[in-house]
Amino acid sequence: YQPAPLSEKTLPDAFVVHINVLYKVPVIHSIVSGDGKGYFTIDSSTGIVRTRRNLKFEDFPVIFNVRATDATNANIFNEVSVNVEVIDENDFPPVFPSFLLEESLEENSPATQIVQLKAQDNDTGRNGFLTYGILSGNGLKFRIDEATGILYSTASFDYEEEPTEYQFVVYAEDDGIPEKKRGYCTVVIKIID
Repeated sequence: YQPAPLSEKTLPDAFVVHINVLYKVPVIHSIVSGDGKGYFTIDSSTGIVRTRRNLKFEDFPVIFNVRATDATNANIFNEVSVNVEVIDENDFPPVFPSFLLEESLEENSPATQIVQLKAQDNDTGRNGFLTYGILSGNGLKFRIDEATGILYSTASFDYEEEPTEYQFVVYAEDDGIPEKKRGYCTVVIKIID
């Protein structure tokens, strides 16, 4: 049996799978091996498997064996394996070390690398894989490398002719399932005379 994957947030007593036995007399269902951490329980008469407790993604997949035993003769039985997989949910959003980052840039500097923004995401796998972008503000004067988080200026600045301060929002977005999550940081770039 290969039931549909369960979410790691599945609650205790959730339906997992129904073990169906074709036999002329009633049978007794039991889990005989493979569920060492006790995640599952089976109704001995119906063969319905349910979760017994909260699931930990790190412990899966779990493959356990279910035995159907003849109710009148314990020497007559058959076993089947059940393979249960769990989906890692996107639990955490990306977080920048600070909500505000201030940097200085000298006027008349050529287009240059300013700073690398780095967010943290406590998820693993694709749920923790981050890409970066500029959400709002002066996007024409700045760009961010979506893979590395390095912020660049795209032009030189004139202290006397242009604004002396630029403010915009940078985001980090994970590649989470079922939904992507974002973290934000406000960046202030001060132009130095």
